[in-house]
Amino acid sequence: MKNLLITGYRAHELGIFDQKHKGIPYIRKAIESRLLPLLEEGLEWVITPGQYGVDLWACETVIELKRRYPLLRLSILTAFAGQEEKWKEDKQQYYREIVQGVDYFASVSKQPYSGVWQFQARDDLLLRKTDGILLVYDEEAGDGSPRFMKEKALRKHTEEGYVYISIGAEEIQSIANEESYEQFEQGDEYRQN
Repeated sequence: MKNLLITGYRAHELGIFDQKHKGIPYIRKAIESRLLPLLEEGLEWVITPGQYGVDLWACETVIELKRRYPLLRLSILTAFAGQEEKWKEDKQQYYREIVQGVDYFASVSKQPYSGVWQFQARDDLLLRKTDGILLVYDEEAGDGSPRFMKEKALRKHTEEGYVYISIGAEEIQSIANEESYEQFEQGDEYRQN
């Protein structure tokens, strides 16, 4: 696989309203753990829609991985021009910082938001330009914006063998539990000395 789409929940769908939320590092670690084997197999591009949430956390992760994998490239393809213009200022600033770290940035529609068709055109393009998807989606909950991308990706998987990889809530919780346990163990060692 050369080109991978990464997307998933918007931050508000996860109850995350700022960058200090303790769950973000676990989501990023889950994404990284799935990316590493793909990088070893020759992954070249990670492409996201650049929405505030999983998309931008994936971008952060890829920007860090580019230090170890200098051939890795990152792209943001938004549905329409100026998608961040109505976001709060701190989120806009965060977005601008992420965009500076990408290798390619474009909007499928060069105009501001005018309809759902822009999201559909973006999703179709993202699926056409990639060999697979890494979707952060809770199969148990079965709702939220990633559901539509999941349906499209699975249809393409059935028809063309498109690769479908998902990260669910259990995987993220497992990473959080493991890290908490490691911190507890380190604290226990500290107390014994």
